[in-house]
Amino acid sequence: MKPGLLFDFIINKEDLTVTVRKEFAAPQKLVWDTFTKAYLLDQWWAPKPWISRTKSMEFKKGGRRLYAMVSPDGSQEGWAIQDYRDISPISGYKYFDAFSDKEGNINPTDPGSEWNLSFSEKNGVTTVDILIQCKTLEDMEATIKMGFKEGFTMTLGSLDELLATLK
Repeated sequence: MKPGLLFDFIINKEDLTVTVRKEFAAPQKLVWDTFTKAYLLDQWWAPKPWISRTKSMEFKKGGRRLYAMVSPDGSQEGWAIQDYRDISPISGYKYFDAFSDKEGNINPTDPGSEWNLSFSEKNGVTTVDILIQCKTLEDMEATIKMGFKEGFTMTLGSLDELLATLK
């Protein structure tokens, strides 16, 4: 993470939400692109040393991203989907997130979560606010236990690194 830039990660078990607020030293349009274009997502959307590999992506309302997080030696793949619910270009979007198989069939033991992302810029710094809504406390605790906070923190650090190369 870049020093001096805001990073909050708040777990609220009463509301079943995770709130992430992260500042990036980059213009809003560029940050938006890194979240919404497959070739850019694949450069940062996995905790190192894992990588992201998008199989398909239609970034539109009703569209879907199907991707895998792949281990360094390629022997393990964790598949997931993002089903886009609503998109307001450059300012925000919502999607349903869940684990799946490589064909996009949602894992029935994973209820998934709803994500709401918003983007804003002030003085060349873009803030991304992410609200993740879990269905049950058990779902939330399982997500936390699997290391979501640590993994997502690492992933956002990779985005900081990528943005520094794209300016």
